[in-house]
Amino acid sequence: MSARYGDYAKDDAGWFLGMTGAQLALVALAGVPPLLALNAQAWGLLVLWLPVWALLAAVLLVPVRGRAAGRWFGDLCLHGIGGAMGWTVFGSRAAAGTADDLTTADLPGVLAGIRTHDGPPFGQLFTRPVIVQDLAARTWAAVARIDHPGIGLAEPADRDRMGAGLAELCELAARTELVDVLALQVRTVPDDGAERAAWERAHTRPEAPALAVRVNALLGAALTPAAVRTEAFVTVVVGEARTHRAAREAGGGVDGRARVLHGVMAEVEAALRGPVGCTSVTWLDSAALAAAVRTGFAPGDRAQLVAADLAAAADPQLAAGVPMAAAGPTLARAELRHYVHDAWASVTDTILLPDSGAVLGALAPVLVPTTAGERRSLTIFLAPLPLERAARLVGREDMSASTGNELRARMGFRQRARQRRDTERIGAADEKLAAGRALVRPAVAACVTVPGTWPVAEHGRRLDASIRAAGYVPLRLDLAQDSGFAAAAIPLGVGLPHRRGRR
Repeated sequence: MSARYGDYAKDDAGWFLGMTGAQLALVALAGVPPLLALNAQAWGLLVLWLPVWALLAAVLLVPVRGRAAGRWFGDLCLHGIGGAMGWTVFGSRAAAGTADDLTTADLPGVLAGIRTHDGPPFGQLFTRPVIVQDLAARTWAAVARIDHPGIGLAEPADRDRMGAGLAELCELAARTELVDVLALQVRTVPDDGAERAAWERAHTRPEAPALAVRVNALLGAALTPAAVRTEAFVTVVVGEARTHRAAREAGGGVDGRARVLHGVMAEVEAALRGPVGCTSVTWLDSAALAAAVRTGFAPGDRAQLVAADLAAAADPQLAAGVPMAAAGPTLARAELRHYVHDAWASVTDTILLPDSGAVLGALAPVLVPTTAGERRSLTIFLAPLPLERAARLVGREDMSASTGNELRARMGFRQRARQRRDTERIGAADEKLAAGRALVRPAVAACVTVPGTWPVAEHGRRLDASIRAAGYVPLRLDLAQDSGFAAAAIPLGVGLPHRRGRR
């Protein structure tokens, strides 16, 4: 049995008793009138204002499904404004016939700022991996397709070694001081049988027995709809602010940033092939990335793309692949609790880490489809923090925990087990930082995609059940299903929000 990991905390511990600076200021301002009324002995005004103050504090502080009531009201208003203005509906320029440059990405929502560039040659084979630029987030990224043997049948020692390799990868990313996010994405897609059909056409013999041909056809018809195929991607995201000086020294422009990114890619690839245990790491070019994005939005298009690639291998004059301008959906619509894209619908949940901790591989049940034709996607975002920023964060948590413990002791309240555990965790994190370990912000998003004619709400409930069965807590991304889908199913590294202008 692998060791259970539970050394994590909330992403935002707050400045004072779990409250952020804005929440503390608003609660304090709302408490000024009753204090003035108390000082003036205006008892009627005091009695009238105290319930209002309590209601305002509850609206600002009490979380309801992950957000405070005030935040829910603001998000609902923004969603309503977006729906009235038509911002929740997307139509591609390629479908409308107005696409001027087929190499320019045309994606909806938070992916609208994505641009792709063919970088300079990389590696011993002089391939040209595509460089993904996010104009809105001011980041640069590269995407790799990886093959991993998995940990389902691995021995405990091998699992521990792979887990330690993943930790070493995060520490390596932190030491580079260039990497903003490492995104690990796994998609379990229905097997369309395209490769099997091509193999049968190439190896079928005219003199084969009729009974054998019939049995093979029956097996293919029965087993192919129930089969699944797993594909995994790793996205390395670097920020413009961190790479600007190094890129200028490397020549500037897109090529300069690509050369800086190539150095990071080489280090990440060495770690993936080494301690992590990947058997293959292939950095995607423009055509491969466009196909990965297209199959993310429309899983059913994979069979046509594979068939076109196989036909083009036999006849080079045939066109294959999909241009980046047509990689996105032709029509997409963001609903309150799901996302509609072309003939498909998706539901996305974030996954909250359990208080009891988790073991390596515990998220495997989330990737298991509950019915044939269902697609599951899971993306883990790992954002290593610089050492100085991590030290400030741990110091602020230590100050908040110490202040809370002292106030509770002065008021005569007994320290609870959770509070004692949080205090011990903060001390352990400080010790690990002093020993050279890295502090990482994790985030997990899971998505289920089904044909648009299926009951998407039922499959969303099945996704919630799978997350709970894995020992985690699901949290539906209401009012933000389009952004959640982009984070969970599209391997472009978009998903982890900024913190005070920085990732």
